[in-house]
Amino acid sequence: MEKLRRAVSEIAYSRDRSKLSSLHRSLLPLLSLASSVYGLALSLRHHLYRSRLFSKRRNAVCSNDSLAVLRLWRLPVPVISVGNLTWGGNGKTPMVEFIAALLADSGISPLILTRGYAGGDEARMLQRHLLGKPAKVGVGANRAVTAAAFIEKYGYRDLRNRGCLKGGSTDHKMGEKAESNDQICFDHCSEEIGAAILDDGMQHWQLLRDLDIVMVNGLCPWGNHQLLPLGPLREPLTALGRANIAVIHNADLVSEQTLASIESAIREFNKSIKVLFTKMAPSYFFEVVNMNSIIPLEAVSNNVVLCVSAIGSADAFVKSVEKLGAIHVERLDFSDHHLFQTMEIDMIKKQLEDLESKFSSRPTVIVTEKVAVYSSQRMQWNLLQEFVGGTTASKIDRCTLHLKLVPCIIWQAYMSTNPAAFRFLVVWRSNAAASSHDRF
Repeated sequence: MEKLRRAVSEIAYSRDRSKLSSLHRSLLPLLSLASSVYGLALSLRHHLYRSRLFSKRRNAVCSNDSLAVLRLWRLPVPVISVGNLTWGGNGKTPMVEFIAALLADSGISPLILTRGYAGGDEARMLQRHLLGKPAKVGVGANRAVTAAAFIEKYGYRDLRNRGCLKGGSTDHKMGEKAESNDQICFDHCSEEIGAAILDDGMQHWQLLRDLDIVMVNGLCPWGNHQLLPLGPLREPLTALGRANIAVIHNADLVSEQTLASIESAIREFNKSIKVLFTKMAPSYFFEVVNMNSIIPLEAVSNNVVLCVSAIGSADAFVKSVEKLGAIHVERLDFSDHHLFQTMEIDMIKKQLEDLESKFSSRPTVIVTEKVAVYSSQRMQWNLLQEFVGGTTASKIDRCTLHLKLVPCIIWQAYMSTNPAAFRFLVVWRSNAAASSHDRF
């Protein structure tokens, strides 16, 4: 199955089909048919929502109605959607975390609504990263029902009501005072939910939103421009017209000319959209068996490194490791949310043996955080740690680094951008009527 997923991904991001292998070309007719069916189903679903065939509900409440899934719901708090038009690798989850932390630090208690795909690895990562902040993570396929349950439990504060702002200001220019210190000023944060963040919300049309953010991978924005599964697109590029903000991710890994080209392509479909740029800023490493450990980035300098990833797009991950000064970087890429099996751990061991033989130096393993989220997978990585050997992070220093290698390290990186650019996230058109947001 992993080989098939990799083959489909290679087809989706191939720009010249003539260079595809015979196996890849044999899949094209089936993938083309499936892509056409997907496109028709997408168009029908979109039409049902736009035509208001199903009634719109003012507030999200639990419903046993079988047609409720196609109703439009509005939460009693501002909703920020973070999504993408292609599968994985767009920086969506780090952006959700960034916004949640920004709101929490500004005195707003955010509720993150996520499907919990593939066992909820990303949901668990968000909970761990936001530990200690008044942020809540709601997991469930029906995010309207999930939101209703959290709002019933914790209550809510509608921050579009100016009375909730610090000092109770009703001045239309109430944000000017905050601009001096790059933050929005609200009352002390309470348990009451002040905003909802839709994780992977671009195609989740059930909940109406106040702000639509679309993430774009600067390294490979649209692939072959085809819909799933022939290509990586979840929707046609015309869907960019619904977005308020486009964030071009991995902007530091591509040229200015490429960034300008991507921005131009986005503005073809949405001339008024605000375009921002982000990059991944590595913070530190930590051991698989001890997530509280902090290992400086310099630990991999002048070492042989094997990067093992299970994310949507591994190119940015590997390029970032290369920038840290490793003398040689090898990579093993697996599909997003991949669950490692014993045979794949054995494959990694074999790769490590080959690298050690070639460079006469024990290599360092760097893995993405998702692969160690599951407790069952930690057992697999413990076996790998015993094979690699080494000492604890506390005993590592620059002088003895080559002798005391970190056995198995998790990559930890955070979104880097200008917080001031997001001052308007919650107060976006706060004085406008709700009906002005009821669109697609």
